[in-house]
Amino acid sequence: MRRSIKRYGQRAGSALNARFNLNTRGALCAAPQLVRVRCILSCLVGTFRVATGSAQQQGTMRVLFATPELSDFVQVGGLAAVSAALPRALRPFSDIRIIMPGYPEVFGKIADFSIVGHCAATAQLPACSLGLGFARDGLPTYVVICPELYERRGTPYGNERGEDWADNDLRFARFCLSASLLAQGGVDPDWSADLIHANDWQSGLIPGYVAWSGAQLPTIFTIHNLAYQGLFEPTTVRKIGAPDAAFDINGLEFYNKLSFIKAGIVYASHVTTVSQTYAQEITTPQFGCGLDGLLRKRADEQKLSGILNGIDESWDPRNCAALSQTFEAGDWRARAVNTAELRRQFGLAVSRGPLFAVVARLVHQKGVDLVLEAAETIVDAGGQLIVTGKGEPRFEHALLQAQQRRPQAVAVRIGFDDDAARNIFAGSDFTLVPSRFEPCGLSQMYAQRFGSLPVGHRTGGLAETILDGETGFLFRKASTASLLGGLCRAFSVFGASERFGAMRRAAMKQTFGWSASASSYLSLYRTAASGA
Repeated sequence: MRRSIKRYGQRAGSALNARFNLNTRGALCAAPQLVRVRCILSCLVGTFRVATGSAQQQGTMRVLFATPELSDFVQVGGLAAVSAALPRALRPFSDIRIIMPGYPEVFGKIADFSIVGHCAATAQLPACSLGLGFARDGLPTYVVICPELYERRGTPYGNERGEDWADNDLRFARFCLSASLLAQGGVDPDWSADLIHANDWQSGLIPGYVAWSGAQLPTIFTIHNLAYQGLFEPTTVRKIGAPDAAFDINGLEFYNKLSFIKAGIVYASHVTTVSQTYAQEITTPQFGCGLDGLLRKRADEQKLSGILNGIDESWDPRNCAALSQTFEAGDWRARAVNTAELRRQFGLAVSRGPLFAVVARLVHQKGVDLVLEAAETIVDAGGQLIVTGKGEPRFEHALLQAQQRRPQAVAVRIGFDDDAARNIFAGSDFTLVPSRFEPCGLSQMYAQRFGSLPVGHRTGGLAETILDGETGFLFRKASTASLLGGLCRAFSVFGASERFGAMRRAAMKQTFGWSASASSYLSLYRTAASGA
């Protein structure tokens, strides 16, 4: 039986646990005696499930996968989808477990939840507890429980007005330190890690905390988007319990700010990005966001590489329950049912022209301004445009204005919904991906699986996953003129039904699963664990 059962019983009256009992979306909100019974039962179930998994995986590598978001529970961007898919692809070959912050959304969805340990307050980081639960398919997930940092309305990163939380430095430092302590065996008495895989700036301090502790624990740090760097004031160094000496050009300091993402790059055993092209791009001033010199150094050390993301293979038009009509390559009549229904749902006029789609975060990086500038041309040429996503208010407002001007031809839905995205890919003819830079990108791969040909900027993962003129179209510059050139090619192919059908078939035959990527990560884990 877990040591944590006794510890939880002894500390049930503490402020932290009392507060937790009242804020787990009903999981632990009954009378105190019943709460304790439920917790003990949950611990027993959790212990059995983890022990069973460990028995099946004896001798395999134990990996802690740290992420600020997981699509099972909460999603802001593509990182959530990757964090859900990659660990699952690695489960047959490793004892891999997730760790993430305890946002309110998590507690309503996680199963078999139990407290496994506690982390003491450090500097200005408050004390926290660590819970272990399971996703829908049994994926073990640790949750950092600290209501004063994570129990808030809004997104994982900001409030409902789109403003970053002022204490994001403390919020994600607490997360990173907890992950470091857990991996080193200092929190869960039944588990420690052989390696930590940290992701993006929110997890960037993990390699730092490991290095500052003197632990010989390998860390992998994956950059999903270098533009988001986690920059804070120099005073953050002492607030998060980092050594003063770490605020240095060879450590956390970045133009007199403290950079979480730089911490990951500097201190990790190995740095990866989510495509080979992006790994090369970020070593240049154009794409390096001020960190290109450091990244060139890591590349020279053979410690920077690119591993292309895959996609969740449940995104399959042959058996997708979200669609009005399932279909396979070549069954264009069945696919047309989805196109007609998509137009109806979005209030667009019946049309024989091409239907273009954008499924993306509505931010400058994604080239939303280019889409806005091209929208009138699309409509005037007989096309229609559907946009769904959430992001910068200026882009949301401009898109809604475009819809008001041309309501029969332009439809905009602010927000993101998985089922809606599947329907858009299944019903649209082309998906626009005019990103100024794109570390990997997922929408262009989902689009191809559903027969919507991507029209994208030749950059990052787009250059690796779109075969120009075969499964989609690539244009060379992130400009309106280049995008219009790609659109002209799309209109031309749409008018040539035989070639259009051939390109759709080729696109739908592309394989974007996680097998190859998982194999590459597993090889990297083993290399890092060996100290090479």
